[in-house]
Amino acid sequence: MASISQPYQRIPLLPQLVAAFVSGVTLFLVAVITWTLGYQLLYAGRIFPGVSVAGVDLSGLTPSDAAIKLHQTLSYPVGGRILFRDGEKAWVASPAELGMVFDPSSSAMTAYRLGRSGGLFQALSDQIRARASGVYVQPVIVFDQRVAYQYLRQIALQIDQPVREGGLSLEGTNVVATPGQVGRELKIDATLVYLGAQLQTFSDGEVPLVVQEIQPQVMDVSAQAEIARMILSQPLMLVVPNAGLSNPGPFVYDVQVLANLLGVQKTPEGIQVVLDTAGLSEMLQVVKSRVDRPSKNARFIFNDDTRLLEVIEESQTGLVVDVDASVRAINEALLRGEHSVPLIVVEDQPKVSSTATGAELGITELLWEETSYFYGSSPERIQNIQAAAARFHGVLVAPGEVFSMGATMGDVSLESGFAEALIIYGGRTIKGVGGGVCQVSTTLFRAAFNAGFPIVERYSHAYRVSYYEQTYTGAVNPRLAGLDATVYFPLVDFKFKNDSPYWILMETYLGRSSLTWKFYSTKDGRTVAWDTTGPTNIVSAPPPVFEENPELKKNEMKQVDWAANGAEVTVTRTVYRDGAVLFQDRFVMKYQPWQAICQYGPESKRPEKLAEEKNLCQTPSG
Repeated sequence: MASISQPYQRIPLLPQLVAAFVSGVTLFLVAVITWTLGYQLLYAGRIFPGVSVAGVDLSGLTPSDAAIKLHQTLSYPVGGRILFRDGEKAWVASPAELGMVFDPSSSAMTAYRLGRSGGLFQALSDQIRARASGVYVQPVIVFDQRVAYQYLRQIALQIDQPVREGGLSLEGTNVVATPGQVGRELKIDATLVYLGAQLQTFSDGEVPLVVQEIQPQVMDVSAQAEIARMILSQPLMLVVPNAGLSNPGPFVYDVQVLANLLGVQKTPEGIQVVLDTAGLSEMLQVVKSRVDRPSKNARFIFNDDTRLLEVIEESQTGLVVDVDASVRAINEALLRGEHSVPLIVVEDQPKVSSTATGAELGITELLWEETSYFYGSSPERIQNIQAAAARFHGVLVAPGEVFSMGATMGDVSLESGFAEALIIYGGRTIKGVGGGVCQVSTTLFRAAFNAGFPIVERYSHAYRVSYYEQTYTGAVNPRLAGLDATVYFPLVDFKFKNDSPYWILMETYLGRSSLTWKFYSTKDGRTVAWDTTGPTNIVSAPPPVFEENPELKKNEMKQVDWAANGAEVTVTRTVYRDGAVLFQDRFVMKYQPWQAICQYGPESKRPEKLAEEKNLCQTPSG
């Protein structure tokens, strides 16, 4: 019987490889686990080999034995040395003095946990690494920074110094230079960071001190000290450039004055020695008051025949000291070593020069002429009227200008040509310098009033004064009541505005008992209509008062105040231009009743009878 042979069967290769790999991995894991379990059992409760703390090998020791060994071996906190250095100064301290405390138990436990934390593979890796090459475990220390801070604070007391700017001072007129000083500050918090890192090494070492330096803006002042000495080497002389015989100066200031003004100002480059700007400006104000000369317009009169202007006083160029520019010039000159310095003086040109013509200024005709009368005035009163009126003869008023009588009048004093005459002051008529000036202000007021110009500031008298109601015959015209103007500079002024497009030329002329004020300009079509209520609500003057005056003789009497009835007056004015109303205004006056006062000599009998005989202190008629 024939046999049948079976064919050869081939086993697939991939399953074989997979099976082999799985078997290998399984064997590896079994080996690792067996080794690990055996290693763990071998070192159960003990530190793995190769583990050290601060150079002390703790292999195979229990945590408690390791703690004992560390305690016995490591004396660094007490025996270690930490060095601090600042230049040539040095400070040495032990870690313990700086607040370091070593904890051997915690350090031993840290060493024990190596190879037993972080998961299986992390633990195996640490164990293998420790056995192969050793592992250094940081010691556990307690660092009390408060202790270190106090130690460093004592060092800071020797290092810290404030920044000091270089400066100059004076001892009399001697210049003392003080150089600047670099500021230094120990930054303790930053130094503690370096100290903590050094203590962790458990080794001696130098810890850098973190010192911040602050440079002064000004260090070396020797050059400026020399400049200051040069400034104080001789007096300062200020001169007016191109000075004529009438100009004041020179102005000389000695070295002590300069020393009092010497100062230092900061610049981008450091400091600069100069004379104190504020003090120098104050000093120059005195110079300015003597040097400054206001410009003056020319003064003219209008020739009614030729209708041309004639110069009666030449114009004058003004001078003005530029204080700020002069301060700069003085300091610049002193820095150059110069002690004679020209002041910076600016010319102030007048608005109207002597060559101006009437056509240029619009002065072509008589605009208005006003005359007031003062019969019976004393020689002193007439002198004052003449002195005051002369101040305004030939004066110009610019278009749009508010003219101030007080600004043009200037000084009213005995030295400037005025005399003592009767004035109203403090509720009495008394003697005072300038009595009679109100005759001038009243005449000016009426001229501006009747010429149709706006009245900006005007005050009436406290009581009616007969002078201001006189006519050319000397009689009193009540219709003129309310058209007076009192002045008492600088408190009480009279002002009007030239609201025309032309200049006004004013001329004043004094008669025996009259004052005439003329306005020359160009008529612009304006006319004036005015009316008055006249004195109303009349209040009789109080009875006269009689006072004894020891300077008078027996039965001698003089009147020192004059009676006047009180009254109210309202004056209205309408100004037209080319027939249309330009503006209207209204002036309301309330005059007080005023009593007469007579003085008599001692032992005089019946002063009332004496007054009647001498026709003094009589009651006004109306």
